[in-house]
Amino acid sequence: MIRWRDPRAPLTAAAVAGAVVFAAALLVGGQALLSGAIAGGLTAIVAVASLLTASARQAAHRPAAMGARWMGGGAVIWAAGAALRPFGDSFLSGFADMFVLVGTVVTAGGALIAADRKLPAGVVLRHLTDAYLCAASLFLVGWVVELRHVYMGAGDPAGFTLVMLPPMVALLVTCAVIPSVLTSKATSWLLGLAGVGVLAAMTVAGLAAAVARLDDGDPQAWSLMLVPVAFLLLAAIPWGPRPSAAGGQAIGNVVAVVPLVLVIVAACTLLAHLAGGPGQRPVTGVVAVAVSVVLLLVVRLFTVSAVNTRLRGLVKLGERQLRELAESTGDVVLLCDYEGVVREVDAGVESTYGYRADQVVGGSIFDYIHPEDVPGIQVAMRAMHLDEENASPGACLIACRVRASDGTWRPTESVATRHVGGDELMLVTTRDISDEEALRNQVAHLTFHDGVTGLPNRAYFEERTREVLSGRTSGAGAANVAVIFLDLDGFTSVNDSVGHASGDYLLGQAARRLRGAVRADDTLARWGGDEFAVLVETGGEAQTAVDLAERLVRAVSQEPFRVADRDVALTASVGVAFIEDDMPAGDLIRNADVAMARSKELGGRRVEVFAAQMHADVVRRLELAADLQRALIEHQFAIEYQPVVDLATSRVTAVEALVRWWRGSVFVPPEQFLGPAEDTGLIVPLSEWILREACREVAAWRASSWDIGLSLNLSARQITAPRFVETVEEALAESGLPASALTLEVIEEMLVEDAEETIKRLSELRALGVRLAIDDFGTGYASLAFLRQLPVDMIKIDPSFVSGLGNDDTLTLLTSTIVRLGHDLGLIVVAEGIERPEQLELLKQMGCTRGQGFLVARPMAARGVDSLMRTSLTV
Repeated sequence: MIRWRDPRAPLTAAAVAGAVVFAAALLVGGQALLSGAIAGGLTAIVAVASLLTASARQAAHRPAAMGARWMGGGAVIWAAGAALRPFGDSFLSGFADMFVLVGTVVTAGGALIAADRKLPAGVVLRHLTDAYLCAASLFLVGWVVELRHVYMGAGDPAGFTLVMLPPMVALLVTCAVIPSVLTSKATSWLLGLAGVGVLAAMTVAGLAAAVARLDDGDPQAWSLMLVPVAFLLLAAIPWGPRPSAAGGQAIGNVVAVVPLVLVIVAACTLLAHLAGGPGQRPVTGVVAVAVSVVLLLVVRLFTVSAVNTRLRGLVKLGERQLRELAESTGDVVLLCDYEGVVREVDAGVESTYGYRADQVVGGSIFDYIHPEDVPGIQVAMRAMHLDEENASPGACLIACRVRASDGTWRPTESVATRHVGGDELMLVTTRDISDEEALRNQVAHLTFHDGVTGLPNRAYFEERTREVLSGRTSGAGAANVAVIFLDLDGFTSVNDSVGHASGDYLLGQAARRLRGAVRADDTLARWGGDEFAVLVETGGEAQTAVDLAERLVRAVSQEPFRVADRDVALTASVGVAFIEDDMPAGDLIRNADVAMARSKELGGRRVEVFAAQMHADVVRRLELAADLQRALIEHQFAIEYQPVVDLATSRVTAVEALVRWWRGSVFVPPEQFLGPAEDTGLIVPLSEWILREACREVAAWRASSWDIGLSLNLSARQITAPRFVETVEEALAESGLPASALTLEVIEEMLVEDAEETIKRLSELRALGVRLAIDDFGTGYASLAFLRQLPVDMIKIDPSFVSGLGNDDTLTLLTSTIVRLGHDLGLIVVAEGIERPEQLELLKQMGCTRGQGFLVARPMAARGVDSLMRTSLTV
């Protein structure tokens, strides 16, 4: 169904119908030529009005608007020339012919503008040549059929030429416009096609009028109706439905063949005419037209031949460049049909795959492709063949393995496209990607494997754990999957002593031992540093994982490692965690790590199985560390002082500063927070605060004429802090406490670990005048050796010895020995943990001079010490 584009379209259609009826009435009732002129003028006015209105409405579409205006102008000019013919003599007839010719040319220009074609000069020249061939062929056919009789009857060659020239020029113009309009892809092509129809009508009407003038008669009525009808159709076109773009390759091919067909028809007609007898010889002008057509065809033939030669040269150059490009890139280029038979292959196949080109040509590509890849390639080739039948630009990317002449399978990537030669062939470009594949495999290996040990790395282990747990059936048993974490005890000292390169070598040895201890189905990975992880599928037997963990401990400690020409003995701390229902992989790995940390805390060389309270302890320690930091900021700590008395006189000689923490209203025992404070490093600022506060308090008591000393415990982190000695010196200076009144206590383990640095720092303190004491004496490793190296003023007997006095003869003997040793070395001996009277009596009998404990005096706040000093100096 046609939809009119304008609501006034029905009115326009009625006007067109009325004009047709009026023109037909004129032709029936009046003189033919005059009636034709009037009908042409009226319909030209209708066409002009319609085209001008349409051009105003389509101003946004410039080709349609301009084409409509030009064709409207051409219709007016042509109608003016047609109106002059019935009233003029030969002079006015010349003007009339001129107007008609100009109107034809202007209309042709409008049709070209509506077609919206921008053609290169070569195409324009070809169209003009084809137009001349078409016009000359039609003239020769018309000459044989009709015009020769008119020429003979006129008897005036010059007059014949003058009268026939305008319509022949119009015919030439029409033939020149038709190809551009028919092959147009513009949306206004239908308007241009209507213009071509008007041109054809003008040309036919002009020829009919010329023949009638030469015969001294009137034109046929049908010839006079052609132009008015064409004008009316032209007037209706802008108001009809807007068509989509036309034109295409098929129409272009037809247009290109039409001139040759007309030339053949003209040649056959002329030859048939000449074969009719010697009296049928054409006049000189006709011969000249025929000769010009032949010459033009010869020129066209040479032109086409030159163009084809140039195109063939370009094709050969392109093929040569393509081959050179393929050879330079290392690709193999071949031609094969859709059955896989190789028709041609370049010489690069020998350097890439080791085959000569003549070995491959004639064979099937499937003889060289891995059998597993053949079905997929056959499917792709069938799809490309269907694409070719459907005129689709078929192309596909093929990945497969190709057998080289040495029998190895090479990974390749190929691009297959349709061959442009027109035959059913494929152009295949194949590239050997063995190096790229090896590089990808190497990158993948490095991504998921450790470079030092060659074991899978942390990323691989985590992914593998998730994979195993995702494939585990829910409720399959709590112990069917386990993770083992292993840490090498003492490995840090290896790096420090022999270097990181030797440490890496040791890790490689450890990895080989561990790999020999695990089962083939277990996943062993290096987690990081000196930690390893094992993923075990136990089959529901929890003991399987525990047994494996113990084998790992034995594998590490069974014999020393040989590193840098020395033997290094290491042990291992191992933690085991079992999967529970709905447990994420991350939680399972974390639990194994927590269990390993617990094993390390207990001294190492042991296996610990994760229990829920372990994680709770870790969380509690983390929370405690956060609260410790907040407590430092908010001053939640307090100091209590435990008196140290002379056992003979019960006189207080010193106080030991002890830190206390009230977290809100809850008292936190020191043994619960001092460890986390040491681990997190918060012990350094905490100890500095204790030092400054205790020095200030004791200095105030000494200012009241109370001769009393201060004892403080030192931590390992505090001693190794960068400004430790300067901090002690500043605290003494700020408080005014004499250095001799301050005693700093260290435990024996601190003297063993990093002994050189520790002794250096303590010696610097001793140089300040600070007194030194060894706390918990008798529980360490090398007390006597360090007593010789370090100038110590005091030893404090550990409460574990004092607690056995009177009950354990061995402890009593040991305590007596320590007291006698101290006296022999000239040291002050302090007994800690005195809680029973019999302990106090035995210590006095042994000659121990000083002591502290709950029996002597409990720890008290600074106010309690003030009260004690005011009442009595004895307890």
